[in-house]
Amino acid sequence: MKNVIAELEKRREQARLGGGQNRVDAQHERGKLTARERIEAFLDEGSFEEFDMYVQHKCTDFGMEKVKMPGDGVVTGWGTVNGRIVYIFAKDFTVLGGSLSWTHAQKIIKIQDMALKSRAPIIGLFDAGGARIQEGVDALGGYGEVFQRNVMSSGVIPQISLIMGPCAGGDVYSPAMTDFIFMVRDRSYMFVTGPEVVKTVTNEEVTSEQLGGASVHTTKSSIADGAYDDDIEALSQMRRLIDFLPANNFSDPPLLDNFDPWDREEPSLDTLVPNNPNKPYDMKELILKLVDEGDFFEIQESFARNIITGFGRMEGRTIGIVANQPMVLAGVLDSDCSRKAARFVRFCDAFEIPVVTLVDVPGFLPGTDQEYGGLIKHGAKLLFAYAEATVPKVTVITRKAYGGAYDVMGSKHLRGDVNYAWPSAQIAVMGAKGAVEIIFRKDLDDPDKIAAHTKDYEDRFLSPFVAAERGFIDEVIMPFRTRLRVSRALRMLRNKRLENPWKKHDNIPL
Repeated sequence: MKNVIAELEKRREQARLGGGQNRVDAQHERGKLTARERIEAFLDEGSFEEFDMYVQHKCTDFGMEKVKMPGDGVVTGWGTVNGRIVYIFAKDFTVLGGSLSWTHAQKIIKIQDMALKSRAPIIGLFDAGGARIQEGVDALGGYGEVFQRNVMSSGVIPQISLIMGPCAGGDVYSPAMTDFIFMVRDRSYMFVTGPEVVKTVTNEEVTSEQLGGASVHTTKSSIADGAYDDDIEALSQMRRLIDFLPANNFSDPPLLDNFDPWDREEPSLDTLVPNNPNKPYDMKELILKLVDEGDFFEIQESFARNIITGFGRMEGRTIGIVANQPMVLAGVLDSDCSRKAARFVRFCDAFEIPVVTLVDVPGFLPGTDQEYGGLIKHGAKLLFAYAEATVPKVTVITRKAYGGAYDVMGSKHLRGDVNYAWPSAQIAVMGAKGAVEIIFRKDLDDPDKIAAHTKDYEDRFLSPFVAAERGFIDEVIMPFRTRLRVSRALRMLRNKRLENPWKKHDNIPL
């Protein structure tokens, strides 16, 4: 028995060392943790249970029978985050660059299947160079199996990807189908083809950072939902995100102890909206004063900043927040922000997370760039997302709600459950100036008449009471009592049940 135990310890020690001490040291020199160090930092202390530690590939082509290491480049298993079960896999760059073989894929597939059966979140930590070229189609087949499970898990369990090193080829498509992607600045990259291939095919000279670094994917492509400075910060923020999310689409998000009074009043909100309708203000101030203890986890903070999306809590329960940001492009809706918000609303709806919408939107962004870029279809994505959502939807209009953008942003007409407006709200087809210039075109040469028409239009339409008279607004509320009113609305809607007509699936305007 002692010999068997000694052999077990020897094998465990060998497997834990990954590609060997030299490669572990090289990983540390790059400022990166190893796969197992990352898992230990992410999970509750002592909670990790590893699977398939001794698995090795079976490839014999190109001398691969001489290059075998336990684990085959990926560490898999399960553990807990603040006591809640999660499944996890971490690519091990010290073993054959973390490249994916058929055996490597089978380890990931096993964890994906277990997560789906157990209805628990799955987290992937990526640091790899793509498919193992020596295995050819076997590696491609492995990727296909992983992709299929990404799709089957979508909307059933949360899937989170954390890019912590190079990520190329097939290794970018699996994260792309997960719910959230986060990156580490200056150390992680995502691209379908690397700089060398790009140079060969297109003759472009480009660095890895320029091609697929965190700065690119958080500000331009919208592929990444956020970026952090190092492994530890990224992993700690993922623990924070997990605390906002339910385990699956049948369970509620965790209910956290809350010491922030639900009826807390915020007198400063009464002066948040400037008297000048064209003067911006920071919508994040309202968000931070609305949610429990100012705790807000923003999603895609650096992309399409004219709209804000993220998670907060009310009375200890998770809510999703979508808010126009007057500080950027006056909060107008464009193609990028429509896609950003639509995806977020659909995630919330899939996992029964109520959506609170804060509205100050002057309309859709005009111009040839937007029209040629498909604004109609991208704007329709946001409209579609709100219209199909069956979760509780509470909307607060703080200032402008003009044109079709009024309809899109969680209006009563898209099955908004409770729709409030501040006294400063302006709900109309368009602003007074533009409307008067169209309606009273014949009087454009008479400034006095135009001024009188403008005042009449403002008095008639630029207030919340016209919409309130028609029942499109449930109540005009005082800004300082916004938290109280939203809290009560969400409490009232807690047992809401609404089902859409049966369909195989919808056909959202992609």
